[in-house]
Amino acid sequence: MMKIDIENLSGEAGCKVRLGGHEVRFTTEAQAKAFVQRLQARLQAPHPLPQQACGEIAQAH
Repeated sequence: MMKIDIENLSGEAGCKVRLGGHEVRFTTEAQAKAFVQRLQARLQAPHPLPQQACGEIAQAH
């Protein structure tokens, strides 16, 4: 699972969200938290394989 951290920026307004080696800045902590919540929901959502990939996997076995 990807590590996601929220950091308040001292001396600056806002927060930043760290996603592995990437950073995304937000004006408010509320915006950062909403982004993280949406991202985590998408990461945890089911991701079905396309039909073509399913057929290729079945043929390999």
